[in-house]
Amino acid sequence: MRVLLPLLGALLCCPAVSSEVVPQADFNVQAVAGNWYLIGFATNAQWFVNRRASMNVGVAILTPTADGDLEISYSSLSADGSCWRLNHLAKKAEVPGKFTYTGWGRVNDLYMVEVKYDEYTLTHTVMRKDGNSTAVINLYGRAVDLRADLLEKFKQFSLKAGILPENIAFLPKSAECPAA
Repeated sequence: MRVLLPLLGALLCCPAVSSEVVPQADFNVQAVAGNWYLIGFATNAQWFVNRRASMNVGVAILTPTADGDLEISYSSLSADGSCWRLNHLAKKAEVPGKFTYTGWGRVNDLYMVEVKYDEYTLTHTVMRKDGNSTAVINLYGRAVDLRADLLEKFKQFSLKAGILPENIAFLPKSAECPAA
């Protein structure tokens, strides 16, 4: 019983992560190329709960490769004026709109759930490490401001995925990092 209760508690507080995530049926990797602003962020991961207050809008640059993979370059300005940067090469999967990359000791499956190439994209990433899975859901926009109905769509999608309401954030605007 001592083992069962903590395990049950862990299962209840973690988002439901399953293979039910489906990328957009007609996903076009070339059309997703360019700059995207990270506007919405949702996850029940503890690192987010601890760092949420220091996060703000960042810029992701998506660059398709000749092989159909996706280079992801992300930058965000920190409160102290320094830039936080990361780069990943997301390898295409058999299903268009699904990519896999590694980072932070995890294997990450990135799903392009819904994309309107000139306006927004809704992504769902399943991060796996040591038999545990965590969901990260992001809302990106071609502009820093998105329509209210898109913000609500992101919120509802996150809630359906099992994200706690207090772990759904719309990031505050900030200046962009200078080019590296």
